[in-house]
Amino acid sequence: MSAVGRRMVATSWNICSSLRCFSSQENKTLPSQVKIVEVGPRDGLQNEKAVVPTAIKIDLINKLSQTGLQVVEATSFVSPKWVPQMSDHTEVLKGITRHDGVTYPVLTPNLKGFLAAVAAGAAEVAIFGAASETFSQKNINCSIEESLERFEDVMTAAREKKVPVRGYVSCVLGCPYEGKIKPDIVANVAKKMLDMGCYEISLGDTIGVGTPEVMKALLETVSQVVPLDKLAVHCHDTYGQALANIYAALQMGVSIVDSSVAGLGGCPYAKGASGNVATEDVVYMMDGLGIVTGVNLTKLVQVGEFISTALQRPSSSKVGKALSKL
Repeated sequence: MSAVGRRMVATSWNICSSLRCFSSQENKTLPSQVKIVEVGPRDGLQNEKAVVPTAIKIDLINKLSQTGLQVVEATSFVSPKWVPQMSDHTEVLKGITRHDGVTYPVLTPNLKGFLAAVAAGAAEVAIFGAASETFSQKNINCSIEESLERFEDVMTAAREKKVPVRGYVSCVLGCPYEGKIKPDIVANVAKKMLDMGCYEISLGDTIGVGTPEVMKALLETVSQVVPLDKLAVHCHDTYGQALANIYAALQMGVSIVDSSVAGLGGCPYAKGASGNVATEDVVYMMDGLGIVTGVNLTKLVQVGEFISTALQRPSSSKVGKALSKL
């Protein structure tokens, strides 16, 4: 073989070797298991205009508990004045059938809500912050720093009662008032929540404007101050980017994903737009990637059909619609 031929073979081998190495690295970055946090009963239903009967909420949670999900966010202990849909929080939490291996966290924005939640049987709670000053002011009437200070009472009480606390950070990739959000601002809020004692931080693309590379850039920054195994992503599908953004997060090493059965929950800042990514769609993608979730997709689709029928509208899950036809 000529020298030129040997160089061509060597170059070809190097390219193939590099591609195999790249592919191997890609596969290594994908987690073997993913925990799905089902937020439909709380985040999905809280913006429904018509009051959903308490019995339907309880039935929804009970059905979700039988699909293999590890976490089902049950309700929110907030003032009925601000979120009327969640006014039956105590009845819901006391009425559900708890399954071994499933946790049922509830949102508690202040000490009053936390104490009421614990009295109703809550074993885990969540607090809710933002990475946008304007959003924080309009949503909870205080600055980001003030919101974190307000959570101190909740965290103190939670430590005393040994109740785990999850932290939410909204508007991590964009704000309806401020536009793009700088990753270092998100990292700062997430780090403070971690330091306060939150065991896990969920990063929420509240208006669904993120794209995969933007998601990766965010996670590169946040993971410098919060370990990846303590980060979750909460993607809305307003612009159809949720699954792509979740896949990008998986490539970065994130192994916790928030989602909502049947795609429950709209985006209040974009009229008519979709909100939470559908759990059925997430599980289907995970199954295709060979990632274990422990969730039975058939049962999950049936739950999506149940709640969609109860709400008298089609499911927002593409997978749910496709499998229902079959």
